[in-house]
Amino acid sequence: MERIESPKNPKIKAWKKLHTKRGREKSVLFFIEGRHLIEEALKANLPFVELIIREGEEMPKEWKAADVKPVEVTARVMKELSETETPQGFAAVCELPENVNIPLETGQFLFLDRIQDPGNMGTIIRTAHAAGVTGIAYSEGTADPYNSKVIRSTQGSLFHIPVQKMDLQEAIALCKENGVPVFGTSFDGSTYSAIEPQQKFALLLGNEGQGIDEELLAQTDHNLYIPLYGGAESLNVSVAAGILLYHLKVV
Repeated sequence: MERIESPKNPKIKAWKKLHTKRGREKSVLFFIEGRHLIEEALKANLPFVELIIREGEEMPKEWKAADVKPVEVTARVMKELSETETPQGFAAVCELPENVNIPLETGQFLFLDRIQDPGNMGTIIRTAHAAGVTGIAYSEGTADPYNSKVIRSTQGSLFHIPVQKMDLQEAIALCKENGVPVFGTSFDGSTYSAIEPQQKFALLLGNEGQGIDEELLAQTDHNLYIPLYGGAESLNVSVAAGILLYHLKVV
């Protein structure tokens, strides 16, 4: 087994670059940490490039299915690589999915317009996966799905649902061509409970501070809002995603 003891090792330097969007895009790779995320990536049959194990840890037998030789690193090196306060002892480098294509013909979709907070982005992806959404399209200005905080917030759901960067105007137009109703979120709309669950739909959610771009909002078939019965000014966008997705979905 290869062993790395220095944080200055070229491999360590290359792996650290995967913590940046530019580094991921340039290498077409991404970095994950922790046993659970690695197991979810294996379940999704993601292509593994490196499997990194801290000294003293033992690789689970079932991980050998990844057919990647593990690299052992010292505790110091793992701490250097990790973006968490307490490294879990396992990490991996995987290939970024290519040619993700969400067929906007029939299904239940989520469109994200400039969701900027990585925690919100990750929670929304996890919620969409739990709700059985067909796919997620996101606009320019949205948090990168392969940002490490987003990945951790998804708890591995990112590996099991198609997530594609798209021009949302084009995505909405395709939905309309295919008879998929598009629901926006706006206080100028109607309460969400006025809408019956749908066999197919696209739900559009907007930026945490600015909401949905006005041009996109003008293209929707219907705009919904969630009543605020207390004194709160608004709901967190990931909470709104859960309420609306589960209401709109036909079980």
